[in-house]
Amino acid sequence: MLRYTIIIEKAGDNYSAYAPDLPGCITTGPTVEQTRRNMEEAIAFHLHGMHEDGEPIPQPNSTAAIVEVA
Repeated sequence: MLRYTIIIEKAGDNYSAYAPDLPGCITTGPTVEQTRRNMEEAIAFHLHGMHEDGEPIPQPNSTAAIVEVA
């Protein structure tokens, strides 16, 4: 099982998400939770397409962290 980092951002009235290790793999949704679920489906679809096209599957390399700034 591969575990990809995703970034979810507020985008006007909804949310958008992308996976830094999978350029072009993006989605949107009305809530953070729905956007996360949509991204799971988008990643699976993206990887399936890459496999069908004979492209190498990128290994997950990105990480995310939250930092506090005073």
